[in-house]
Amino acid sequence: ASMSTEAAPRTPTIDLSDRARARLRSAGLRATAPRLAVLEVLEAAQRPLQHAEVMAALEAKGAQDRATVYRILHDLSEVGLLRRLTLGDQPWRFELAPAAVEGHGNDPHPHFVCTDCGGVQCLDAVEVTLKSSGAVPRSVSRAAVAIQLSGRCDDCT
Repeated sequence: ASMSTEAAPRTPTIDLSDRARARLRSAGLRATAPRLAVLEVLEAAQRPLQHAEVMAALEAKGAQDRATVYRILHDLSEVGLLRRLTLGDQPWRFELAPAAVEGHGNDPHPHFVCTDCGGVQCLDAVEVTLKSSGAVPRSVSRAAVAIQLSGRCDDCT
């Protein structure tokens, strides 16, 4: 008599790269290695990053083309996977958009910018409520605005 040996069903595990691939595909983009690498860098970041900071993190993992990374950041912003922020200084900063990946930095939140060193922090634990007493632009009434607080950070005080 022959015995049937069936392998126990495996529970699939979903890691960041699987979620990132699915999100790229749902946004109509191919899940290329450079796009996945950029999303991985921003997932690990605890704050919005400038293009140069993304490049530095990627160069530690292997060479990347500056123009390609810049284009990826803008493409991911265009499809809503990243938010592009300007915080009162020249360079754009990028962070994961609300639906990009579960975890830190997903919900709309204010940012703190140090007036001395220019450092940026996400203020995930700070809640800001907008109240209007008259006609305001639609983006304000929909809370589709960026809130920025500035002052001196703990390291500069």
